[in-house]
Amino acid sequence: MTEPNCNCEGTPRRDFLRLGVGAFLGLGFVDLLRTRAHAVEAARAAGGASPSKVNCILLWLDGGPSHFETFDPMPDAPSDVRGELKAIKTAVPGIHFSEVIPKLAGVADKFTVIRSVCHKDPNHGGGNHYMMTGAPTPVPVGCGAFVTFHPSYGSVVSWSRGVRNGMPAYMSMPEMSRSGGPNFLGARHAPFVVDGYPNSPAFRVRDVTLPAEITTGRELSRRQLRQSLDRLARSGDAAAEDPACSFDSHYQQALDLVSSRPAQEAFDISKEPEDVRAMYGRNDFGQRLLLARRLVEAGVSFVTCYSGGWDHHTNLFKSYKGSKLAEFDQGLSALIVDLDRRGLLDSTLVFCLGEFSRTPKVNKDGGRDHWPHAMSILAAGAGIPRGHVVGATDAKGYHASQNVHSPEDFAATLYTKMGIDPAQHLHANTGRPVQLVAGGKPIEELFA
Repeated sequence: MTEPNCNCEGTPRRDFLRLGVGAFLGLGFVDLLRTRAHAVEAARAAGGASPSKVNCILLWLDGGPSHFETFDPMPDAPSDVRGELKAIKTAVPGIHFSEVIPKLAGVADKFTVIRSVCHKDPNHGGGNHYMMTGAPTPVPVGCGAFVTFHPSYGSVVSWSRGVRNGMPAYMSMPEMSRSGGPNFLGARHAPFVVDGYPNSPAFRVRDVTLPAEITTGRELSRRQLRQSLDRLARSGDAAAEDPACSFDSHYQQALDLVSSRPAQEAFDISKEPEDVRAMYGRNDFGQRLLLARRLVEAGVSFVTCYSGGWDHHTNLFKSYKGSKLAEFDQGLSALIVDLDRRGLLDSTLVFCLGEFSRTPKVNKDGGRDHWPHAMSILAAGAGIPRGHVVGATDAKGYHASQNVHSPEDFAATLYTKMGIDPAQHLHANTGRPVQLVAGGKPIEELFA
């Protein structure tokens, strides 16, 4: 049943700053202490930053990028599997990438590629949920479904850490992915969505300045204050589902954000030197990655950079030879290099993934279809070894065949790196205990 598009006072529900209204039953103090102890021990073993100081930038390629045309080319496979693109050498002897990501190949000594993650859901709806939450959908869902049965990574991090320096813990650009919401954790842990076009000279992050009637010190009634701050709009209604209203909590969050100097400065991408902006690429994709770097510097714990249009059932090779992969290659390689040279890579996780990969055989329309049985994930930072490949696919790239890992393993890795115990139990609104990650184990090679 779809809930009406309003909150408990009949006012339209908006975004993060309207969303700090959700109550939830969380962990006890002993559980939190245990979580921290486990995470600190894991971080020390990995030689990385303290988990409480690790932030994450997750680059989400919606639709499913092909592992063949990115990080796991198959130069010796038959032509109907190999496709039109060539494999090229990287900065790491013996590791090859696709020819369309030469800049990433040139900095392959700064990150690890996991080539052996797989699951069994070939639908966008289910695959998206699985890879964005670490939990499969309990029932089959439609391919185009936008579903939430479990909190997303960013929402769990927000619940665990809360606001820092007046900044929300979880942000998403330029939109929220279809399963990127908080579910039972409550609407306050939905992402703060930064939309717009950051490459434009006119780019401004709307709703991070106080309304004029508040800054002038005018005396306002409670309802007038609500109406003024209601303009501070963020994530969509699907993420809200607010079960209760709490004036003090969510409006205090609004005031904290708009009065935060670090927030104002982080959003002002025009302060970046022109050579840095050019390094990322003067396009919206590259500039969003640059803004993500600025946000984690300012204290945001989790930033999702959403990139759509990766569902290439037709004309895959033409698309991959075009500007989309060039922007991807330039932007992501620049992010990794920039974080590294600024001393931030040790305390910033970077992951790049989608909901699945593409079929080994090229179809009649020159594309590849949905394929969850083998996918590649780029992983960098926070003690992750550099210049490595974890796992492998078979000789034709059909299946993950060595050191095979599940979405649960990926989720357990992400949470452990950030100081969150993946084995802990949360409680849904009904009081039912829900394991954060059911059965997953951190990928050992990423803690070496």
